[in-house]
This record gives sequence, C-alpha cells and structure tokens, in this order.
Amino acid sequence: MTKYQSCPCNRSISYKECCEVFHKMVELPQTAEQLMRSRYSAYALKLVDYLVSTTHKDKLKSSYRRNLMTTIHDIDWTDLEVIKTTAGGLKDKSGKVRFRASYIENGSEGMMEEYSRFKRVAGRWYYYDGKG
Repeated sequence: MTKYQSCPCNRSISYKECCEVFHKMVELPQTAEQLMRSRYSAYALKLVDYLVSTTHKDKLKSSYRRNLMTTIHDIDWTDLEVIKTTAGGLKDKSGKVRFRASYIENGSEGMMEEYSRFKRVAGRWYYYDGKG
C-alpha cells in the first residue's frame, strides 16, 4: 500500500487511477508526458525496477541500477510541474517534456528543471536523456 492517495505526479486523480497502472505494468504509457509523469512518481515511490525498465537501452549503463539504489532514498520528491510538451503523442516516435520538480534533500528544499527526451521503440516509450 502506498502512502499516496493522490498521484505523486500531482494529478487531481488517485495514484491507483494514474501512475499505478504503469508501475504494475497493467498498461503502458501512451505518450512521452505520461511516461515522464510515471517516472517522477516512481522516483517519489522509490521504484527502481520501473526506472530501469523505462530507460532507453542506449542510455542504460551497467551502473545505473546500483547508482539509483544508492541515491534514491536521499531525496523526497514533493511537487511536479509540467512546463511544456513537444511531440511525444500517440503517433510520434520521439518527444520532449520540460518540467520542474521540487524536492527535500537532507532537510533542505530544492528544485530542478529538466528538458527530457523520450523515444518510442516498438510502440513503447523510453526515457532517453535530459538536460537541466
């Protein structure tokens, strides 16, 4: 059972109706933004396996899982704001999502902004990379 009743990706719907279906692999994200939101929620919920499985194979380094396991518990993600989505729709092969995420690390509040790129391979969206 998750501590979140509403979805961590800051939607006005429940976690069960939003990102949980992706995390449990009941459904696949249909857009780049859905994948980005589900990955944010996975960070908030510390779901390392989901983060690994949704990273593009060209960007998946052998140390990725180990690094996540080491650092994922250091940050509590508190808020997500999607700023802009470019492409990444139902018929696109790539997309970009610019977002702002707030967090608490070692008792201090912080914020990061990223412009993430996503690619669709065989009908499935993957995180490719991002720039701050």
